[in-house]
Amino acid sequence: YALIASGLWILNSIYSTGYMRGNRESHQTRFYLCFALSIASVMGIAFSANMLTLFICYETLSLVTYPLVTHKAPKPAAVRAGRTYLGILVSASVLLMLPAMVGTWMYTGSLDFVHGGVFGEALADGSVPPWLFGFIFFLFMYGIAKAALMPFHRWLPAAMVAPTPVSALLHAVAVVKAGVFSVCKISTYLIGVDKLAEFGQGGWLLYAAGISVVAASFIALFQDNLKRRLACSTVSQLSYITMGAAMLNPLGMMAAAMHIAAHAFGKITLFFAAGSIYTAAHKTKVSELDGIGRRMPFTMGAFTIGCLSMIGLPPTAGFISKWMLLGAAWTTEQYFAVGVLVVSTLLNAAYFLPIIHRAFFRAPPPPSAASDESSTAAGVPHGEAPWPIVVAVTGTAACAATVFFYPSVFADLAFALMRGMPT
Repeated sequence: YALIASGLWILNSIYSTGYMRGNRESHQTRFYLCFALSIASVMGIAFSANMLTLFICYETLSLVTYPLVTHKAPKPAAVRAGRTYLGILVSASVLLMLPAMVGTWMYTGSLDFVHGGVFGEALADGSVPPWLFGFIFFLFMYGIAKAALMPFHRWLPAAMVAPTPVSALLHAVAVVKAGVFSVCKISTYLIGVDKLAEFGQGGWLLYAAGISVVAASFIALFQDNLKRRLACSTVSQLSYITMGAAMLNPLGMMAAAMHIAAHAFGKITLFFAAGSIYTAAHKTKVSELDGIGRRMPFTMGAFTIGCLSMIGLPPTAGFISKWMLLGAAWTTEQYFAVGVLVVSTLLNAAYFLPIIHRAFFRAPPPPSAASDESSTAAGVPHGEAPWPIVVAVTGTAACAATVFFYPSVFADLAFALMRGMPT
């Protein structure tokens, strides 16, 4: 997680320079200050040795990203989005995660992250009944609202009013990855997935995540706003990671960790491309993208690679992680997860491939087609966005393709997580 966040942060910083200047955004000093505080919080989450440290950094991340989400305030949409964003994230962590931490401390005397979790002794001597153990796990999973598990996902599409570098920050590098990383870390090193399996607790999470995967993919089909479609896709892709953790076995957890990397490279590419389109052509809707690939070949070429990664097709990182998820589900005979992966992959193709078709295989509209205010640039000649944006979007797309051919960097780290789990 630290490797992904710190690496992509460099490209995101290059991208944000081109975007913020290209669109003449205001309050850039505040923007970059909060950007820096966000990466500091992310590193704290990544390297936290106990749940208390993780919780403090987790909450700090929510607070320092709030000004980024509301960057366009006092516009009403930005204010409403910020209220939804902070309200859901803080309420869930304070009302659900914090009580789970208190319960863990009361019954185990520890909040440290250790192999196999901290509940082994308490479960063995009967001081924690299995139902209470399962309830604490439930509080943790829904307290981590950054993982966007339905119905605690509304903050994520709402935050799309933010500038595109923030959307990339939220959906690929920092916030949502903090959520799914915390799901994996708490499940493995605080709760103990072997204990969940042994005492028959936590099985519900597989079904909750599977429903979120399919439902969010279905909703994405009907979104014409490009960033909103990508946001719904993120809800679905995050639940892949949660579903891998919910398989309660080392193979599923390794696949979940690998998908954190694959999704990061693919989704940040898609959001970078959306911002590039907005900067160069001032277009925000899928229905406005006819022929844009001919005018922005680098941007839309990168967008295509990102789409292939989200669908799970070679040669992209998404193929590796989805294949691992499918293998983990099939090997452990969790056929519900197999069905979810198949159905959601078809839905992914259904809402991504039409965008590629529009961009490359339809003719651009004539200038007279620009009839409404949101499409004033339709048909007007334009090229690529400023070079920092193009460099960043092609760089992340190259990473998404490179991981397919050289997956060992992230696969070895994911395997290290699997080795640390009881079999």
